[in-house]
Amino acid sequence: MTATSAGAGLLRFGNQPSPSMRLFCFPYAGGGAATYRLWPSGLPAWVELVAVQLPGTESRVREAPLDSIDRMVEGFAPLIAARSDLPFAFFGHSLGSVLAFEVTRALRRARSRMPEILMVSGRRPPRIPDRHSPLRHLSDDDLVAQISTRYGGIRQEVFQHPELMALLLPGLRASITALETHDFVDEPPLDRPIFAFGGASDPMAPVEDIEAWRAETTGRFASRIFPGEHFYLLHTPAPLLAEMTMALQAHAPAQGFRQA
Repeated sequence: MTATSAGAGLLRFGNQPSPSMRLFCFPYAGGGAATYRLWPSGLPAWVELVAVQLPGTESRVREAPLDSIDRMVEGFAPLIAARSDLPFAFFGHSLGSVLAFEVTRALRRARSRMPEILMVSGRRPPRIPDRHSPLRHLSDDDLVAQISTRYGGIRQEVFQHPELMALLLPGLRASITALETHDFVDEPPLDRPIFAFGGASDPMAPVEDIEAWRAETTGRFASRIFPGEHFYLLHTPAPLLAEMTMALQAHAPAQGFRQA
């Protein structure tokens, strides 16, 4: 799937000639925009997918990574606000869930246009404290081992290429640091619908954590648990994309919305 720039740190996948809604997708820790490169084929033609590319990952791997949620939000909220000429929605997985949620709140504070719907996956709400021991101070080898044990997120073939690991680790460590040091500030619940997704066998985001997102909105809440572990969405994305499509259809503004 062809990627084109949609602004610094934003990549557009697909070639929708006249979309009526934009879907911003936020990556997991150590991941990049390419995670979502094939998703347009599983989404309606009226949805334009734009993925967030964090510094220190993929095409931005030579840039210094960000190790603060606040700095990530400060960097991307204005970029997204500048791309709000269409109604839009957010999706984030793991770290991406926190970013999607905090960017939504930042847009509210700035009185900017907000997403029509917030979709989160594989992560507890930020107000719930971490139950696990921190990882950010571990050695590289121990960090990789713990990430693999907890999340299963590093492909086996990457371990065999030290140069790839050397490129991956700074961005991964920075993202883990950002999550572990995030200082959640309590604010009123959002008034936007929240759809929360998770893997049935994900030890890092059990069902009760997915359901806990209900407290973050005064609007509609729905959840769906899929077979699989933390990265269920990488192995069998079709069921998730089908649920996302229904959510987008249900909450897209009527004006200018097309089913085709």
